Amino acid sequence: MRIVLQRVSRAKVTVDGRVTGEIGRGLLLLTGFTDGDTDEALAWMADKVVGLRIFPDDEGKMNRSVEDVDGGLLVVSQFTLYGDTRKGRRPSFIEAARPEVAIPLYERFLQMLRATGRPVQTGEFGAMMDVELLNEGPVTLILER
Repeated sequence: MRIVLQRVSRAKVTVDGRVTGEIGRGLLLLTGFTDGDTDEALAWMADKVVGLRIFPDDEGKMNRSVEDVDGGLLVVSQFTLYGDTRKGRRPSFIEAARPEVAIPLYERFLQMLRATGRPVQTGEFGAMMDVELLNEGPVTLILER
């Protein structure tokens, strides 16, 4: 599992002009899955995302989590995170989980995030999505398990 995590002031996903998910301050998670992902990996990642101290405290030090700042989570599926560009000019996506594997993983990950009590919004799996964000910081991290 790979996540590109961005600390945002706001973020929104639209599909064909329809808003599917929107948050104010919080985290935008571009999320990709591979065939070897397990419930253990998903649980570890959900715990890491919610507990990661990347929001500033009163002194400007990254010392608060999304939970501490009462932030939201916007989760967007993105199989291209498993794009391999080592050979040629066109990425290979052979490591990305096929939809029949990725969709249950994505849904399970969303359940785990929602169980933390954080508000969770989403894109639409497999759709062509427009993602808008106002990066706060900017703070962007890559998480992998």
